[in-house]
Amino acid sequence: MAGFGKSVLTAEAVRDEQLIKACFPGGVHWLSVGQLDKAGLLVKMQSLCYRLDQDSQSGQRSPVTIEEARDRLRFLMVRKYPRSLLILDDIWDSGVLKAFDIQCRVLFSTRDRGVTDSVSGKKYEVSVDHGLEDDKALEVLALFVNKKVSALPVQARSIVHECKGSPLVVSLIGALLREFPDRWQYYLKQLQNKQFKRIRKSSSYDYDALDQAMSVSIDVLHEDRKEYYKDLSVLEKDVKVPAKVLSILWDLEPEEAEDILQEFVNKSLLFRDCNKRPYQYYLHDLQLDFLTEQNRYRLKDLHSKMVRLYQNHYKKGHPTVADEECMYWFRYLAYHMAHGNLREELYSLMFSLDWVKAKAQMMGPASLINDYVVYKDILDEENSTVRDNFQEFLSLNGHHLSQKPFPDVVQMGLCQPDSSEVYRQARLKAEQETKKGAFYLEWINKSSLESLSRLIVRPHKGAVYYACFSHNWQQIASCGSDKTLQVFKSQTGEKLLEVQAHDDDVLCCAFSPDDKLIATCSADKKIKVWNSQNGNLLRTYDEHSEQVNHCQFTNTSRKILLATCSNDNFIKLWNTNRPGSQNTMFGHSGPVNHCCFSPDDQYLASCSSDGTLKLWEVHTANEWKSIDILDFFPSLTDEPKELEEVVRCSAWSSDGTRIMAAAKNMVFVFDIESATLLSEIKTGRHSTIQSCDFCPSSQLVAIALSHYTVELWDLESNKKVADCSGHLSWVHCVRFSPDGSVLLSSSDDQTVRLWETKKVHPSSAVSLKRDSDVLFHHNEISVIAPDNRKRLQLRNGKTGEVIYQSEEQESRIRCCCLSKDPQAAVLAREDGTVKAGVMSPKQVLRNIGWWTLQLLTLQQSLLTALGLENGTVKVLEMPSGNALCTLTGHTKTVLHCQFTPDGQTLITCSEDTTVRVWDWKSLECKVLKGHSERVKRFRLLDSSRLLSWSFDGTVKVWDIVTGEMIQDYSCHQGAVLSCDVSPNGNTFSSVSADKSAKIWSFDSTSALHILNGHKDCVRSCRFSWDNQCLATGDDNGEIRIWCVLNGSLLHICARENKDSMESLHGGWVTDLHFSPDSKMLVSTGGYIKWWDVEKGESLQTFYTTGTNLKGIHVSPDFKTFVTIDNIGVLYILRKVG
Repeated sequence: MAGFGKSVLTAEAVRDEQLIKACFPGGVHWLSVGQLDKAGLLVKMQSLCYRLDQDSQSGQRSPVTIEEARDRLRFLMVRKYPRSLLILDDIWDSGVLKAFDIQCRVLFSTRDRGVTDSVSGKKYEVSVDHGLEDDKALEVLALFVNKKVSALPVQARSIVHECKGSPLVVSLIGALLREFPDRWQYYLKQLQNKQFKRIRKSSSYDYDALDQAMSVSIDVLHEDRKEYYKDLSVLEKDVKVPAKVLSILWDLEPEEAEDILQEFVNKSLLFRDCNKRPYQYYLHDLQLDFLTEQNRYRLKDLHSKMVRLYQNHYKKGHPTVADEECMYWFRYLAYHMAHGNLREELYSLMFSLDWVKAKAQMMGPASLINDYVVYKDILDEENSTVRDNFQEFLSLNGHHLSQKPFPDVVQMGLCQPDSSEVYRQARLKAEQETKKGAFYLEWINKSSLESLSRLIVRPHKGAVYYACFSHNWQQIASCGSDKTLQVFKSQTGEKLLEVQAHDDDVLCCAFSPDDKLIATCSADKKIKVWNSQNGNLLRTYDEHSEQVNHCQFTNTSRKILLATCSNDNFIKLWNTNRPGSQNTMFGHSGPVNHCCFSPDDQYLASCSSDGTLKLWEVHTANEWKSIDILDFFPSLTDEPKELEEVVRCSAWSSDGTRIMAAAKNMVFVFDIESATLLSEIKTGRHSTIQSCDFCPSSQLVAIALSHYTVELWDLESNKKVADCSGHLSWVHCVRFSPDGSVLLSSSDDQTVRLWETKKVHPSSAVSLKRDSDVLFHHNEISVIAPDNRKRLQLRNGKTGEVIYQSEEQESRIRCCCLSKDPQAAVLAREDGTVKAGVMSPKQVLRNIGWWTLQLLTLQQSLLTALGLENGTVKVLEMPSGNALCTLTGHTKTVLHCQFTPDGQTLITCSEDTTVRVWDWKSLECKVLKGHSERVKRFRLLDSSRLLSWSFDGTVKVWDIVTGEMIQDYSCHQGAVLSCDVSPNGNTFSSVSADKSAKIWSFDSTSALHILNGHKDCVRSCRFSWDNQCLATGDDNGEIRIWCVLNGSLLHICARENKDSMESLHGGWVTDLHFSPDSKMLVSTGGYIKWWDVEKGESLQTFYTTGTNLKGIHVSPDFKTFVTIDNIGVLYILRKVG
C-alpha cells in the first residue's frame, strides 16, 4: 500500500552497524527507485555504476543501455563488492527488479509482491501492516494538536477510521487541526463526503481519503499560495528540489520562497530533507499524483513557464556552479522542454556543444547520453543524423568526460569526422577562441582511419542480443530488448519483416535449414515459431519454467528439430509439427546458456552456469560426454565463485571434429572424440567473452567481447590477427556467414554490423610501431615507421596515406631514420646513354662536365635507414624502395640510427654496447667502444662530435672522424634514459632511472647542477631554445621546469590532478619539446599535452585512441605534431589558426 512507511522501515532495518558489517562486509548500497520508464531506469543504473566504480583506474565510460549497465553492475558486485546488500526502495515494476538481477543480495520495498515473479533465487517476505492501528494513529493526531490521547474529542477516532490508517493522510489532517483546532467535525465531514473524484488513477489503490485530505489542505491556503502549490505539478517523482529553483519558478526572492515552502511543510503538504544544506523539498508521489490529476490541462503551460523563467534568469549562459540549484536545471531542463512541447528549444539545447560541455562538466556523460536516448523520437523529427553525431561523440568520449580536470570538449569535437555537426561547431569555436590566444589542434589525417564495417544496420530500439544469417545468407534475422524480431537483407539492410514477438526481451532467433521458419525464444519463458516470409505465428511452446536463453534448428533438412535451453537447467528438443516437446535433456545443475547442433546433427552441445560443457546424442537424448571447463582454468582461488561458473557459449568446427567453449575471458578448443584440450585463447582480463564462432572456410575464430569489439584469432598460430572495432557498447553475438566470407556482430549499441572477413583479416591486423621518424621539409611532411609485420611504411604527412611499403624483413625493425639531402638525378648523353641515381649537386655537375649531357631531372628523394633486431642495418632510397646497401657488424638489436646532415654518413647504436659510424656507400665503419651496457641513444653535437648515453650510467663524447673518445662522464647510479644538448652547445643534461636529473658543462666532468625532487624514474629532458630552462619528465607523469642558470625549480606541471590511470600524464613522460619562443612546451605520455612554460599550466590535451606514446615529432614552427600510439594509430596534428 502507498504511503504506509515502507521506506522508513527499510532504513530502520539496516541501522545496526555491527550487524551490517558482519553480514554485508561489501557494504550497503541504497537506490531510490519509484515509477520508472526505461530511460529513467537507465539513469538509476548509471548512477549506481558510477558510485560503485568511481575509484576505478579503468576509465570506463558510462553504460549506454540497461543491458550493459546490468552486466557492469554484475561485474562490480562480484569483483569489487562481494557479500554486499543492494537496497531498492519502492519497486513498482517486475522489469525494474529484473534489471537489478546482478548476483548480489537485494532488499527492496514494493506495493506489489508479484514483482518477484521475474527473478529467481530464495525470497523472504516481510509484510507491512496496511496502515497504522487506530491507537497509533490517535497518538500521531495527539502529537499534532499537542494533547494527550485521552483528551482528544470523540471525532478523533472517526477521523482515524476515515484515514484508513494512512500515515500520510493522518499527517495532513493533523497539520490542519494544529492550525484550526476547532474543526474536528468539519474535517471529519470532508473526509466522509468523498466529493473529490479522480478522472484518472495511477493505480488501483483507494485514494479517497488522501484526495479529500489534500483537497481540504489546499483549500485553506491563501489564493496566491494555492497557485504556488499547484505549480509543483511540474516536478518529477522522487525529485528533491532546492528553494532557489522554486524561487525562479515563482519569480520570488529565495527567502520569500523559503517562507512559503515552510508553510507547506507545516501543513504536511510538502516534505523537507534536512540532511543536506541547503534544504531540499519534495512531494510524496501520492501527493504529486493528486496535483498532476488536478492540473492535467495546465501541465504543458506550467512546463513552458518553467523553461521561460529559467531562460530569463540565466540570460548569459548556462549555470556554472555545481550547487544543488544548478544541478536541478542540468537534470531536468530538457524534461521541462519536452513536456512543454518546446521542440525548437529542445533542438537548440540538445544540438549544442555548449550544453554538452556544461552538463558533462557538472554531471558526467551518463545523464547526457541518456537524454539522447529518452528524447530520440523528438530529436529525430528535426535531424536524426545530428542526434546520431552527438550520441556517438558522447559514447566514444564518455570515459574522458568523466575525468578531472575536465577535458576541453572543443578539442575532442575537432577529432570527430568532418561531416559531423559536433565537428562543425567545434571548428567554429576553435577558430573564435584561437583569435583570443587559445590553442587547438586539427587531426588532419583522421579521415584515413576508415571504419572496416561493410554495413551497419540499426534494426532495434534497444540492445540487439542475437543475429544470424539465413542458410542462403541473403537475409539476417535479429532480436533484442525491444521484444521484436526483425528480418532484413544482408546486402543492403533493407527491412523485410518486423514482428512484435514476445512480452519480454527476445534473447535468440534461428532460421530453419530451409529458411522457411524462424524460431525465437524469450525471457517470457516462451518459444515461438514464425513463417519467415509473412511473419505469421505458427507455434508457441511454453514448457520451460524460466527464461529461454538460446534456440537453434538442426543444420540439415532430413529431419528438422529445434533445440532450446533455459535457466530451468533443461534442454528441450521440439518437432515443429507437434504441439509439445519431443525430448528433455537432464543433467545440468545450473542455467543452460547456449546449445548448438553438430554439423551432421548427430550431437548437441550445451554449456551452463554449472561450469560444464556437455555433448548429447540427439537420437537418444542421452548425455554422451561432459567436460568441466573449470578444470582448465589457471588457479582461481582468489576469484569469487559466482564468476567462475559461467560457461557462456560454444561452437562446432565445420568438420565436426572440434568444439570450443567460452568462459570469462578464455576460449577452450577440444577434440570431440577424446575430449582433450587442443588449444586455448586468452583475451584481456578486463573483458568477458559474450559469443564465439568458427569460420567455416578457414582456421579463424571470431570472439565477441564486452569491451565493444570483435577479435579474430588464428587457431594454427594461436594469435590474434584482427580487431573489428566500431561498436559503442557490449557485443553480444558474432556469427560467420555459411561460406565464411562475411562476419556479423550485434551489440547493446542497437546495431548489427557486417564485416568482410578477408578485408578485416589482413588489413585491421596491420598497425604501425612507435619507432618512427618524420621529416619536415618546406611544405612537405614525410613519415616513416615500421609496422607489426616487419615492413617499413612511408606515409604522406598531410594525409596519412601510404606512399611506399617495403617487403617483410627477416627481423623486426627497431629503429628508422630519414635524410633529405641526397638528390635523384637523371642525366642523358647525346648518344642516347642515360645515367640515373642518387647524386649530390657536385656529382651532377662533375658528370655534366665529363660527359656531353643534358640534365633531365633533379628531384628531391629520401634516404632511409632501418635498424633490425638481429643487428643488421639497411639503407634504402625512397620512395622507390631501392636497396642501396646492407650494413652488418652489430651483434644485437639496433636501438637508434641517424644520418649526418649531408646524408653521407650513418650512425647507429646497439644493445651490443657499441656505436658505429658508417660510410654507407663504401661500407667502411668506425666502431666506438667504451660503454659496458647497451647504448640507448646518441646525439650529434656537430660535424665531428657525438654524445652517447647508456644503461651503464655514463655519457660519452666521441670524435666520429677518428673514432676516439673525447670525454667520459660518470653521470648516474642508474641507467641514463635521456640526454639533451643546449641550443648554444655549452651544456647538456642527463636524466636517469635513479630519479635524478643533472646539468653538465662540456668543459668539466663535474655536474653543474643536480636536480632532485622527482619521485620516479626521470625519462625525458629538453632545453628551451633560449637556453634558460630545462624540462624533465618522470614515470609518475610529473614534469618539472628548472632554471638552467642556478638549477632552481621554476614550476611543477600538473602537480595536483591525477587522472584515472593514477598518473599525472596517463603514463610515463616520454618526450618533451619547447616552442621556438620557449613559451610553450609539448609533452607525451598516455596522451599529448601542451603547457604554458611561464605559469606551468596546461594549455591543451589531446587524447589519443591508444596510450603509451613513445615520442613526438615537432615541426620547426611548432605548428605540426606527429606521433603514433601503442595500437598503431598515426596522429598528424596541426595547430588551428
